[in-house]
Amino acid sequence: KHFNPHVAIGVGGYASGPLLYMAARMGVACLIQEQNSFAGLTNKILGRKVQKICVAFDGMEKFFPKEKIIKTGNPVREEAVRTEGLKNEALSFFGLKPGNPTLLIVGGSQGAKSINKAVQACIHQLEKLGINIIWQTGKYFYEEAKKSAEAFPSDRVKVYDFINRMNLAYALADLIVSRAGASTVSELCLIGKPAILIPLPTAAEDHQAMNAMSLVNENAAIMIRDHELPERLFSEIESLLADKDKRNQLSVNISRLALPDAAAVIAKEVLQLAKMHSSA
Repeated sequence: KHFNPHVAIGVGGYASGPLLYMAARMGVACLIQEQNSFAGLTNKILGRKVQKICVAFDGMEKFFPKEKIIKTGNPVREEAVRTEGLKNEALSFFGLKPGNPTLLIVGGSQGAKSINKAVQACIHQLEKLGINIIWQTGKYFYEEAKKSAEAFPSDRVKVYDFINRMNLAYALADLIVSRAGASTVSELCLIGKPAILIPLPTAAEDHQAMNAMSLVNENAAIMIRDHELPERLFSEIESLLADKDKRNQLSVNISRLALPDAAAVIAKEVLQLAKMHSSA
């Protein structure tokens, strides 16, 4: 009431629900952004009240009024996806052996226990493939993973609790194993690297699986369910690293899904709403 905004923006968290609901009732122009391919409950409720809905995936009309939807993509950190010409710098930064294919394993900033355990179980097999490995474990599994990697040459396997220079990790990676959060999927599309996605099984309404399937349906990624990890992870990694044509096809297809100007496009929509509100 006191601030009297031109626009209110929600990005799907529970806290945005009551605020945007009241803003809409008071005549404030409203915009929401849905990051995932399966809309969350808050955004589904708000979709009927707001003027514009920015989405990152196709097929979102099953959740929202079609006339309100704009496909913008998800904003990502520009520095994380700036990989052009950085391979040599990345080799030096990570201290890895030149000439080997590189496997990047990430489970999000906190790590992913099931992925870490599956990697730990097959790390001896992975090392025999003659590849470099960058393994981000999260802080809780870091010490255990370091012990598992001690037997291998230090210029072949690198273990980190957190990677600060993701752009260098992405620049070096020939294959990526990752969760399927919305931001991660958007980053993978922008860097155009082949990926094996393991959706977080406890994600609300299984939205990470939906995110992963949106790529799988375009032959743009491989998906392994969390419970399939022990049986499938090594064989999928081995198969993809041995099949350059398949990796290239995945790269081409995932790159086609990239939406690089998401932040600017969303900002433009917000400003247009603000203009309409101020002239009303």
